Amino acid sequence: MVNEPKNALPETIAQRYRRLRAEVPPNVAIVAVTKFQPLEAVLEAIAAGVTDVGENYVQEARSKFAAAGDVRKHFIGHIQTNKAKAIAATFDVVQSVDRVEAAAALDKAAASVGKRLPVLLQINISPAERFGCDPERAPRLAEELRTFEHLQFEGVMAIGPISSERADIQRAFDLAQRVHRSVGGSTLSIGMSGDWAEAVAAGSTMIRVGSTIFGPRPARPASKNAAT
Repeated sequence: MVNEPKNALPETIAQRYRRLRAEVPPNVAIVAVTKFQPLEAVLEAIAAGVTDVGENYVQEARSKFAAAGDVRKHFIGHIQTNKAKAIAATFDVVQSVDRVEAAAALDKAAASVGKRLPVLLQINISPAERFGCDPERAPRLAEELRTFEHLQFEGVMAIGPISSERADIQRAFDLAQRVHRSVGGSTLSIGMSGDWAEAVAAGSTMIRVGSTIFGPRPARPASKNAAT
């Protein structure tokens, strides 16, 4: 490995994003995951061309999105039904619907704020992941999601396995692709900073990346509540 010159400057957020955008096929959307990132970093990414941002926590999202301008805002955290109205009011897309109770709460919330909310069905393709619908149940849940008047079903989201074995990651993403084909929709949201290449190879139409754009994630603020 060649050592970096001592006077070399670190890459900026804009440089990292533009390099990633050049590497990812143009038909694949990039969602910049801004979890725990300061507002200044988020604004730098948007100035560099980021058009989609993703957040796990409603409160954190509200404080950033007020200054974020015209970007598409994705909720990618676990849905607590008592937070549904705040989620529907704050976000443009909800990627993590994994049960009908969450869908019903979001449908009611979307109606109350006067919008039709695009949603993705989250499936579980990783033994380390706590949330997500069983892939075998996905067709049935997709049918149910399509019955809600104020939700717009757009496809599938999944989180890949935590593994150094690229073959394991590829198999999981291939499963996500098969589920996506079976349930329909325009979006297959798979792939993060460490596995987006495998995701794209499996047919991903949207990747969700944080550290590839922003660098190492800052430590979780001590005052951050674990709830959304």
